[in-house]
Amino acid sequence: MVTCRLIWTVALLIGLELANATSSASAGDIVNFPGVSPGTIVVRTGERHLYFVTAEGQAIRYPVGVGRLGKQWSGTSYIAGKYIRPAWSPPAEIRRDKPSLPSVIPGGAPNNPMGAAALTLAHGEYAIHGTNHPESVGGFVSYGCIRMHNQDIMELFDRVSLGTTVVVTH
Repeated sequence: MVTCRLIWTVALLIGLELANATSSASAGDIVNFPGVSPGTIVVRTGERHLYFVTAEGQAIRYPVGVGRLGKQWSGTSYIAGKYIRPAWSPPAEIRRDKPSLPSVIPGGAPNNPMGAAALTLAHGEYAIHGTNHPESVGGFVSYGCIRMHNQDIMELFDRVSLGTTVVVTH
C-alpha cells in the first residue's frame, strides 16, 4: 500500500510539474516566416495573426482580434508608446457609436478594452493591446486596433522597443 501511495504521489508531482511548465510556456507558435527583417511585427488581418520576426526566416505567431468590416486598415507604422495597464479614452468614432461610455476608463478596470498592456502605433488612434474579453481574440471585432490575449501582449511588450516597425496587411 505504501508503494502505491508513493507511486501516486510521484505521478501527481510529475503531473503538476508538467502543468506548470505548460502554463508558463509561450502561447505563440514558432513558424517559418521568410523575407522580413528580424524585429519586425507583421499583422495579417485576413489570417487574424500577428507575427513577431525573431530571426531570419522565423517568427512567433500569435492569434489576434482585428478590425471589423469597414474598420480594417493596412500600412506601415511603428511602436510609438509602451504602456502597462493604460487608462483609455474612447476616440470620437466610438463615442458616437456608444455615447454612454465614460470619457476615460481607468487602467486595470474590468471594462477597459486595453487589457494588461498597450503598444500604441504612430500616426493614428490604433494600438496593439491586450483584452479583458479573451473570447474576442481571433475575430473581426475592433475599430481597427489589434487585440491579443493578455499573456501574449505582455510577452510581446517585453520583446519590442519603441520604434519597432509594424506592418499591417490584409
